[in-house]
Amino acid sequence: MKALMQELRENAVKSITGADSIEALEALRVKYLGKKGELTAILKQMGKLSAEERPVMGQLANQLRAELEKNIESARARLEAAALEAKLELEAVDVTIPGEDIRLGHKHPMYKALDEIKDIFVGMGFTVLDGPEVELATYNFDKLNAEEGHPSRDWSDTFYFDTDSRVMLRSQTSPMQVRAMETMELPIRIIAPGRVYRKDEVDATHSPMFHQVEGMVIDKGVTMADLKGTLNAVMEELFGKGTVTRFRPHHFPFTEPSCEMDVQCHKCGGKGCPTCKGEGWIEVLGAGMIHPRVLEMSGIDSEEYTGWAFGMGLERLAMRRFKISDLRLIFENDVRFLEQF
Repeated sequence: MKALMQELRENAVKSITGADSIEALEALRVKYLGKKGELTAILKQMGKLSAEERPVMGQLANQLRAELEKNIESARARLEAAALEAKLELEAVDVTIPGEDIRLGHKHPMYKALDEIKDIFVGMGFTVLDGPEVELATYNFDKLNAEEGHPSRDWSDTFYFDTDSRVMLRSQTSPMQVRAMETMELPIRIIAPGRVYRKDEVDATHSPMFHQVEGMVIDKGVTMADLKGTLNAVMEELFGKGTVTRFRPHHFPFTEPSCEMDVQCHKCGGKGCPTCKGEGWIEVLGAGMIHPRVLEMSGIDSEEYTGWAFGMGLERLAMRRFKISDLRLIFENDVRFLEQF
């Protein structure tokens, strides 16, 4: 048995000394010192020894185990030091090599336009509101005087969640105007930016998902002149002094009288091109004096208070602001396009 332990010692020390990885060393530890290892197998033969020989062999076995454990720890320290040295050499930094250029991101052009609009209106005393994109038809249509049968309520125009046409993706941020009228104290000056959804075909100026900025003023003595003056001032702040605009009569159920506002096409300067569909103008918003019935439905005395409201497409404003010829570029996330801004 003593000869077996001596042979085990010689083989184990040789193998441990020659181990070339932590994994190989661990396998050797299990082979020689594990529960089913070679030393354990030798110790199982202790029953064959006499009572005098057992303590002697037990002491030799303990000495052998201690010696092998010490060799394993020394080999482990050597291998870990070698691995660390190799890692440091691999990850060494040559300080003479120029550093990599870190490209910083920036705001999307559409959100740059939105920030400018917010700054302009906040500077005029407006409050910025946010609201739900999943909306009730009560707020999106009913309380805005768009009754059952109105074309905008058709399934071909609006994304509904239920067969009763009561829960929907909002088609405008106008519901926030109603919520403001119901909850805020008069006078009211608010804008409500956000995503809206309509079943529009995708082209150079349309998308089924886009962004709106709607605004509203309610106070005593508010007139159409206040509406036109405010919106003209906003357009000049956005696009520069001398920006050419025009107001066209229109019909909206929630305003009376109503109008649409156009800005001269930035691409062709009013001559006509594919961006403006040959008209020389790009529609940017609809507006008008708030219908008395809308005021009354929200509990506001239309004999004492008047107001005006507008809704503008943010993407179209960004197109005009940054001279973008196709709305689809705003959503495609082509880095070649975005890095120009």
